[in-house]
Amino acid sequence: MSVTSDNKTWFQRIEDMHPYETLLYLGMFGSGLIFLFLTVAFLFSGLDQLGGMNKKIPVSFLISTFLLVSSGYTATRIRIYFQEENAEKVIRALGITLLLGLLFTGLQITGWKELQSMGIDFQGIPSGSFLYVLSGIHIFHLLGAMIFALILWAQLRNRKNDEVKRLILFTNPFEKMRLRLFTVYWQFMDGIWLILFLLFAVSL
Repeated sequence: MSVTSDNKTWFQRIEDMHPYETLLYLGMFGSGLIFLFLTVAFLFSGLDQLGGMNKKIPVSFLISTFLLVSSGYTATRIRIYFQEENAEKVIRALGITLLLGLLFTGLQITGWKELQSMGIDFQGIPSGSFLYVLSGIHIFHLLGAMIFALILWAQLRNRKNDEVKRLILFTNPFEKMRLRLFTVYWQFMDGIWLILFLLFAVSL
């Protein structure tokens, strides 16, 4: 007797996942734990000292947050355009998402310089150090997504003018899964940063 998807246990559903999908979700779970532990450490690292400095959130962090939220929207459009089998729009949306990610990374580095100009450096009070650690680890995680986005972008550009490769692209479930996993991970990193940004805004 076959088991329907509604009747499958949680473990059976995991077994049915593609290995890439399983690895991604396990990686996201591990990353979530890392950020959770660091956030708890940040909250208990003496925020009263940081708050007492009467500093403001770096402007670069504000702008970069807007860009990353925008990239979450363009990442969502990637899946929609793929379902429409519009290769040009998929490539454009993927390229814009990658560009916004690069701009976000650059502005994060600028934000660190703003923190230093405020007197908050990596060797100062523990809370100040955690601002660098949390944002730095987030950038590290995002870099992996950007490298993958660059690979996808190059592969899609290579296939868009070949009718056979284009047909295979839109009919291959593996390709659809790759784009879906990319958008899921990208939006996961969006959510992580929004939580960190709100935490930084409250603490400064």
